[in-house]
Amino acid sequence: MPSDYRLAPAVAARLMGVVLVATALLVFVATALVAFLDLHTAVLLVPVVLGLAVLLSAGVLLARRGWVVRMTDEGYRVQWVRGAGETAARWKDVEEAVTTTRYGAPVVVLRLRNGRSTTIPVQMLAVDREQFARELQQHLRDGQGLRPL
Repeated sequence: MPSDYRLAPAVAARLMGVVLVATALLVFVATALVAFLDLHTAVLLVPVVLGLAVLLSAGVLLARRGWVVRMTDEGYRVQWVRGAGETAARWKDVEEAVTTTRYGAPVVVLRLRNGRSTTIPVQMLAVDREQFARELQQHLRDGQGLRPL
């Protein structure tokens, strides 16, 4: 049974805030150019329309591809995480899964048989940390063919 773990609302809001601030700066620069270069005010329509298109596109992107971790029966994929390490692997390649902290934030580290690893910051996920760990363990057991005693 595949599982998707989406961006936490606080992280998504932060990303949308960055896009909104960038759009505001673009409109501000265009307004300054119109004022100082005595351009026609219709020039302001270009950055406003462009900014709205970027804002809408970012919203759609987060809605459709807003998952951070996707777990299937065969393996997992991680996206949107800078410094995650290996972004995809099969469950059979996972040697161990451990929880720890990095830079003061809780993370799950999946160590692979080839010596590489995947780091998943749990605060980025819109799920309880304990629930994520339990579901990850279940996927790992199922993917490696292990059954409870």
